[in-house]
Amino acid sequence: MTVQSSPIVVVGAGSVGSFFGAMLARAGHPVTLIARAAHVQAVQHDGLRLQMRDQTHVVRLTATTELDAVREAGLVLFSVKSRDTDALARDIAPLLAPHALVLSLQNGVENPQVIARHVRQPVLAAAVYVATAMPQPGVVRHFGRGELVLGPAACGAAHDAALARRLQDLKRLFDDAGVPVTLSADVMDELWAKLVVNCAYNAISAISGQPYGRMAAVAAVRELQDAVVREVLAVARADGRTLDEAQARASVEQIARSMSGQVSSTAQDLRAGKPTEIDDLNGLIVRRGTAAGIPTPANQALYALVRLAEAAQRPASVTNAGSDSAPSSVDSDTRRAT
Repeated sequence: MTVQSSPIVVVGAGSVGSFFGAMLARAGHPVTLIARAAHVQAVQHDGLRLQMRDQTHVVRLTATTELDAVREAGLVLFSVKSRDTDALARDIAPLLAPHALVLSLQNGVENPQVIARHVRQPVLAAAVYVATAMPQPGVVRHFGRGELVLGPAACGAAHDAALARRLQDLKRLFDDAGVPVTLSADVMDELWAKLVVNCAYNAISAISGQPYGRMAAVAAVRELQDAVVREVLAVARADGRTLDEAQARASVEQIARSMSGQVSSTAQDLRAGKPTEIDDLNGLIVRRGTAAGIPTPANQALYALVRLAEAAQRPASVTNAGSDSAPSSVDSDTRRAT
């Protein structure tokens, strides 16, 4: 069974997962969204309303709250928040068909390995470049971009001829659906390059409530971003990554121009009173830096401030108890800008 002919299931269909699911469904592929009840009910009743270029496309696809839907999937788009990755990967592992591919559409650099610890099927990683929002259940708004850079999560898998053929098959699937895909022999470098941008923007946007263009207009903010980038690159090198510093800085500058009016997913989460993914962004750099003996004061400060903002939103009884936990779900963030 090829990827093109088998069902596609999106696990954690928030704005990003629903966007890519809708694009594939519009191209005629059988797609099922697994999401929270409100989103599922809206999609079942009215279809998924995809707002693109001042037009609204009503996309008919299947939606459910039940993980059991992954049983027949040939392709699983894994789009849950990082904090839920371990639990959801553990839950779907016994349900997956032997021929299935699992593709992580998540922020951060650790999720593909976390998934691979639980599933026997090939795990692919994707660096996702899209700006979307879910203003209400059943509605996804697309602001720009929409391309993927993907490849096998495991180092040795890049030389697997059978998997390489399946990757080409997957690329054609997305290309035919209007989703540009670049295949990478070392997609982890791409994920680290995206992490540089996320660390430079997400927390500052969340703390200030400002969009990227306004951030870039303040010299002191640009200096802070430079410090963040230097620290992330140092930690990346300790992880064996060879990111180009000039290219990393150019990417940070380019985002302020191409998405000047955008605020980060971390900012959106704070506004909605939801836990953020800061542990897997600046928090990851702090953890990895500590383990490698690399100072990360800029990332530490941003991480601490976002955690403080999160704590301020929790009930006093939870805050006083010092609990950082959040219930597991199959939800994804409502807006991702990078």
